[in-house]
Amino acid sequence: MLERLSASRGPSILAVALSLIFGAPAWAAAQSSSAADSDLRPMTFLDMQEFNRPGSWTPSPDGEWMLYSVTDPDWIEDESQSDLYVVSLREGLASTRRLTFTADYNEGSPGWAPDGGWFVFSSNRDEDLDGSQLFMMRVDGGEAQQITHEDGGISGYEFSPDGSWLVYRAGEDDMEQLHALSVADLSGALTGAAALSSVEAVALTDEPAGIDGWAFAPDASSIYFTRAERILEDEKKRWKQGFTVDIQNPITPLSNLHVVDLGSREVRQLTRDLEASVDQFEISPDGAWVAFLGGSPERYERNITASSLYRDAFLMEVATGDVERLSQTFEVAESGLTFSPDSRWLAYVAPEDQSGYSMTERKVFLREVADRGGDFRMLGGGFDGSVGAEFWSEDGATIYFNTGVKVTTQLHALDTGSGDVRQVTDARAALRVGRDEDSGVYLINYSDPTTPPTVFTVESLDDVADRDAWVQLVEANPQVDEMALGREVEVEWTSSDGRRVGGVLVYPVGYREGTRYPLIVAIHGGPASADVLRFNGGYGSQVYAGAGYAVLKPNYRGSTNYGNAHRTDIVGDYFTLGYEDIITGVDHLIAEGIVDPDQMGVLGWSAGGHWSNWILTQTDRFKAISSGAGTMNWISMYAQSDVQRNRQFYVGDDLLYDNFDMYWDQSPLKYIRNAKTPTMVHVVEGDPRVPSPQSKELHMALKRLDVPTELFLYPGRSHGIPDARNRLVKSVSEMAWMDHYVRGIGPTFEWEMVLKTLEEAEEPAPKVISDENSNEDAVPGLAGAGR
Repeated sequence: MLERLSASRGPSILAVALSLIFGAPAWAAAQSSSAADSDLRPMTFLDMQEFNRPGSWTPSPDGEWMLYSVTDPDWIEDESQSDLYVVSLREGLASTRRLTFTADYNEGSPGWAPDGGWFVFSSNRDEDLDGSQLFMMRVDGGEAQQITHEDGGISGYEFSPDGSWLVYRAGEDDMEQLHALSVADLSGALTGAAALSSVEAVALTDEPAGIDGWAFAPDASSIYFTRAERILEDEKKRWKQGFTVDIQNPITPLSNLHVVDLGSREVRQLTRDLEASVDQFEISPDGAWVAFLGGSPERYERNITASSLYRDAFLMEVATGDVERLSQTFEVAESGLTFSPDSRWLAYVAPEDQSGYSMTERKVFLREVADRGGDFRMLGGGFDGSVGAEFWSEDGATIYFNTGVKVTTQLHALDTGSGDVRQVTDARAALRVGRDEDSGVYLINYSDPTTPPTVFTVESLDDVADRDAWVQLVEANPQVDEMALGREVEVEWTSSDGRRVGGVLVYPVGYREGTRYPLIVAIHGGPASADVLRFNGGYGSQVYAGAGYAVLKPNYRGSTNYGNAHRTDIVGDYFTLGYEDIITGVDHLIAEGIVDPDQMGVLGWSAGGHWSNWILTQTDRFKAISSGAGTMNWISMYAQSDVQRNRQFYVGDDLLYDNFDMYWDQSPLKYIRNAKTPTMVHVVEGDPRVPSPQSKELHMALKRLDVPTELFLYPGRSHGIPDARNRLVKSVSEMAWMDHYVRGIGPTFEWEMVLKTLEEAEEPAPKVISDENSNEDAVPGLAGAGR
């Protein structure tokens, strides 16, 4: 680490630059007033690159154990490596045991064998074959054994409900088929009772087009699947022959629902002449019904980002093959088809207003399955927020879902009789409670301002609201305990029209009451989302806190979690109310004595970039702005982007070509002559959502108007920066911009700021794993030590 300069001498330019990556400079560290924190260090952007990512929670059939993966990123190579672990659901963290130890390969997607004695996982260990193959391994140790050798790799697998078969999907692109392995034969090979070479896969399907979605019938007698009506042979040939023109919204074949009998291998087509393309389906627990969503057959309503707006719900009776159309709407997105445990009820999720496109909150619609032609009853109408259908109580009387409540996310219960909603949890955190369908285990995905993403379990749903009853299962980033974090709290204020608005405030590390601090306003994207009390949200807010900034993350008008009016108040006048919410939030912090009004900056990405650009043209109160993937001109972006319908609604719902003025009046570019704030611009060159010409328009205007500006154009074809090195460049250059213009510290950006990181990484440290029970030596602690 770099030697820190004393605050009295003042920082050198290089020390300032490198501290952006490797640690807080002396002027920030000196603010700490707690002797107890003297051994802690601020978070850095390199820390953010190196956080491990746990996932793939897989409880055992008996509910005693859980398999999971931990992914260790290597930001320098822009790669990652995953290994598998097992933990006792009763004992928690202390029982954690590492199961795989490959340094150059990935292990993931674990799945328990029916008897719980062994498991299957995917890995790219076989270098002679493309893609990942399936391996099996005993939970109590031993070497993994490869059980598939499929060209192109495996894309999904599942054990049959009766435990007889392991079925997987494999094959070349657009021609993937289903194959099966005998579980009994695999078990015999694992115990040595039979040779693994004698275990051969059985081809279940040989369809003229690839299998898409698939699922077992509950009695394991058959598998339902969807596939396209045909393969576009000429399309494949022209690509192979180098005719690589990108045709927009191409004509593609519709998909239908099929079923294959596992005994006879006979395949039957179940849907035809629907004037819809089957793309999702759900089978009732008793196997008597299949509900599915059918998308529009129209070319320009199918192959678009908003295709979900043009599909409807259907219900098929298995015994007769009769299909009932459950909905017939236009620009209304139905989703989340689900049956009650006793198969009596069918529910789906859709906007409250189903007359046409709207931004009304989503509700649950419920009907008895057998009530053919009957009306669906709306549930959750009295709840001012979106309602979902994630899992049912065993008696079918309650549907559980997770949704946002101001700066938190909580579990809620929906009474299927009364339609009333009850909040179940009340944590100052972002959590999601789910139930594993196979084992019945309840898992709580959890993060709060001091806790990186992890997972807990409880014995019953009654324990979810009792934090003392939670058992923590994963700790993938214990190095966070060595970091000094800024206190993160909910903050509320009154906007200019009297509306109460909220958000998240991160205090600078070492905050002293009565001292004013520089401010970063970090504006979330969406805008239909919200900043909540989770770990290091808001563009690395804790790195800014460690450098001495306060960070405000406002949930301005347009955000979720505060009711439908808060979300939709911006319709017809996209920016005004959100802008007022942000500015009054800043004024509130100034009035509270927290923020120095002469040291303030703004940054955001996507919708956060939109508002950054609007702020640029409406005020000169901020010393610096960093605009990421933001719009400048709603007129030009309408056709440039892969999204039209929701933006049309936001600006007033007139079609662009009928009302250009409405779009232009709400475009930041119209007011660009007002811009005076130094503005850094970031965008991915091939961004499909907010295309780079929007950022180029901003950059050109600022250049011509003599406003300090930089444009960083990142390679890729995604809405976010796709590669790790350039994500680091964005973060470091953005903070250098803020330091330079907001605080008068250091240069705006120098390449040595990031090039130095490669020198520091020449001696990589091994992955540090907590594993007292493994057969290899390991250092205590689950997290990667960094590179």
